[in-house]
Amino acid sequence: MLFEFATVAAFLLMGAVFVLGALVVGILIRPNNPEEEKSSIYECAERPIGGAWFRFNPRFYILALVFIVFDVEIALMYPVATVFRSWAANGLGWVALIEIATFLGILFAGLAYIWARGDLNWIKQIQREKVMDEKILKKVISDASATH
Repeated sequence: MLFEFATVAAFLLMGAVFVLGALVVGILIRPNNPEEEKSSIYECAERPIGGAWFRFNPRFYILALVFIVFDVEIALMYPVATVFRSWAANGLGWVALIEIATFLGILFAGLAYIWARGDLNWIKQIQREKVMDEKILKKVISDASATH
């Protein structure tokens, strides 16, 4: 058993040597002449316009995380789905069915929660902004009706 651990340790050591060796060789042979143009931000062949620090809508991250959660659901359902037929042949099909139903129930509860919060809407207003918008709209309507 100690021999198996030695094999793993040897592979880890060789991997570390390879990575560190590549980094050291890169430091030794690449030129080092930093310029302002090289230090500037570059993305998708577009020159930067304005500053890099601006308010970014976190909804992109929320939607990406929601997508990942429901994408991972497929990966976690696959193993149960592959053994379902053999479990059903052995009389354990109800166990797999309960596992699938429980898992899907938790996911649908999460979907209902984010749907109720409005996180699936691309444009979402904060409640305070809605109240302010309603007050402004009422004022505009009252001003418009007063002038006519």
